[in-house]
Amino acid sequence: MTVPPPATGPGLRLEAAPGIWVALHERRGACHDEERFDRHQEPAPHVPPTREDLAAADGLPPWRAAELLAGRGLLRALLRARYPEAAGAPVVYEPGGRPALAGRPRIGISISHDRGAVAVCAALDRAVGVDVQHVPAEVRPALLRRCTQGRAEEWARLPAERRTTEFAWLWTVQEACVKAEGSGFAGRPWRVRVRPAARAGSWGRYCWVSLRDRTSLPLSVAYGAPAPFPIEPAEQQP
Repeated sequence: MTVPPPATGPGLRLEAAPGIWVALHERRGACHDEERFDRHQEPAPHVPPTREDLAAADGLPPWRAAELLAGRGLLRALLRARYPEAAGAPVVYEPGGRPALAGRPRIGISISHDRGAVAVCAALDRAVGVDVQHVPAEVRPALLRRCTQGRAEEWARLPAERRTTEFAWLWTVQEACVKAEGSGFAGRPWRVRVRPAARAGSWGRYCWVSLRDRTSLPLSVAYGAPAPFPIEPAEQQP
């Protein structure tokens, strides 16, 4: 299969909370707004895919293969910078879909994609979840009611443009939390309560942070308390 070129758009790498490392990158041409990222932030490095990564992408539609390899490449770049001993570990999956590193159960990881934007997270001895979303053109009232948990009227009073932006931030928090939990969409992310413009909070055993001061592209990360969480061997899958 053809390996896509490295991502060359703007990006960032930062410590979202103590020991919680996040990287974000957006491929040039995937989105016309290249000013989403602060000019001073360094481009994200790229690490070539492993044989396991290429095997996972083989047979996928071209767009999905490119997305998978972009996510794996950014993850491996982050691992090389923070946990170099794990940079080449195969990515495996729990039954609920949460990714993990084979042979490195103490390093929690998470990957998110949305229309050319890729975000990854890694931490030692913590379950983590990350989510990135572009702002939608509109938010259907039924979806707004479901995701705002009894606060739909408060959200409906926001100006339309701000409402769609805040909804994207809300959704990144909700998705990040259920990813950290390991339940994914089956965990009903709309259970996570978030107020408009919130920057940090908690949900059950998980804390979350929205990186509003570092990027205008909605990006949030959730993480559990420090504790080893060994993962049983799982089959590799895209």
